[in-house]
Amino acid sequence: MMEQYETKSIVGIRFKNTGKVYSFDATGVVLEEGDTVIVNTESGPAMGSVAAGVRVLACDQLSRALQKIIRKATAEDMKVHEENVRLEKEALAYCMEKIRERNLAMRLVSVESLFDKSKLLFYFTAESRVDFRELVKDLVRKYKTRIELKQIWVRTEARIYGGVGMCGRALCCASFLDTFAPVSIKMAKEQNMLLNPEKISGLCGRLMCCLAFEHDQYTEARKNMPKCGKTVTTSEGRGTVVRQNVLERMVVVDLGDGKEVEVPVDSIQKDPPQAKPKTEKKKQASRRRS
Repeated sequence: MMEQYETKSIVGIRFKNTGKVYSFDATGVVLEEGDTVIVNTESGPAMGSVAAGVRVLACDQLSRALQKIIRKATAEDMKVHEENVRLEKEALAYCMEKIRERNLAMRLVSVESLFDKSKLLFYFTAESRVDFRELVKDLVRKYKTRIELKQIWVRTEARIYGGVGMCGRALCCASFLDTFAPVSIKMAKEQNMLLNPEKISGLCGRLMCCLAFEHDQYTEARKNMPKCGKTVTTSEGRGTVVRQNVLERMVVVDLGDGKEVEVPVDSIQKDPPQAKPKTEKKKQASRRRS
């Protein structure tokens, strides 16, 4: 007789139009992709939409206990959501007014209300530490609920606002990226990009996220290419590698006297292996044997 394993139905929930997808326990609730649901979160009940279809997993495959889906959103839930949206807009305008009155060096980005209105979260950016204690008091007096001010970085701000990148497409962070991967100037160098800040920076002012997309492929491709500065032999003579074209697997070789040629990597002749010079100990051992 086969051993029976307890299973759970898992769905991916997204709380904004973009951003990270979180896993929830949907056992006992029939859902399809696109459905609006009410879920339990660590902060309290929240409304989200099903972004990834139902998967059935054995309980021993789950790394941790997941929060449960409470129910599919009802017409009453949608009314509450509309009220929360109006509240968020009002709170945004009120908070911006108070920031100006108190001359605080911060930029308010968005406001989020928990589904049950038990907390209002205010997201902002700032260049340095901001003392917003008096601002919090203003907000508590106005809305009679818990208030949390959360500082975010500029990449998250770009995700919230959205926009179009220099490629002509919607920003990656605002369309499909779930998380922000580390991006470094080294990635731009290895892709032979001009190190012009205007060319390699996104709307957020930081290095473009897409620089990380093909970094591993460029790194792997370079392993079998001669490095810049290496002396190689081509059909037109010996010279020094000065540039690489990774995508086409070509290198530019300086033959001297201002002459450069672009040749395929596979056409470069391999130098014959050179005998290693004997060390002093090996020389002495050779003399003793003779």
